[in-house]
Amino acid sequence: MSERDIERWSQVEESVELLQTGDLPQAKKELMGLVEAHPDNEYGHFFLGNLFYEEEDYAKALKCYVAAMGVKKGYLGAMIGAGQSLRMLGDHEKALRMGRQVLRVEENDPDALFLVGATFFQRGEHAGAFGPLNRFLETNPEIEIAIEVRGMLQICRQELGMPEE
Repeated sequence: MSERDIERWSQVEESVELLQTGDLPQAKKELMGLVEAHPDNEYGHFFLGNLFYEEEDYAKALKCYVAAMGVKKGYLGAMIGAGQSLRMLGDHEKALRMGRQVLRVEENDPDALFLVGATFFQRGEHAGAFGPLNRFLETNPEIEIAIEVRGMLQICRQELGMPEE
C-alpha cells in the first residue's frame, strides 16, 4: 500500500469495524462525516456505498460508488458496487457494462462474474447467465452464495434444455 492508501485507510478503519459489528447508525454517522471532511477518500465513499447498499438504498449507494470511482479511477470494488446497485435499480445494461469492464482487467474476478451472470439471469437471459455463473462457481465462493448460484444454474439448464449435472 502507498502512503496515501495507508492514510486514507486509517481514516475509515474504525467505521469499517462498526459496519462489521452491525452498528450501522454509528458507522453511517462516521462515514458521512468522513466524506464531508475528506471528499478525496475513496474508501470513505466506498464503505458508505456498502452501508447504503445494505440498507437497500441503491440510489444512494450508487452515488457513493460513483464518487469513489471519481476519486480513484479504475477502483474495481467501487465498479462492482456500482454495477450491483445498477442491477438492483433495474438498469441492466449499465450493470453489465460495469461487470464487463472489471472482467477486462481481472478476467476471473468472482464478484464481476456474479454481477454479469446475475444480471443476465434477472433479465431472463439464461444463455448469457450460464457461462459467468459457472465460472463464478469455479472460484470456490462461500457456501451460501454457491447454493444460490447452483439454483440459478439449474433453472438455466431447464430453460435451455440442458441435462442436469
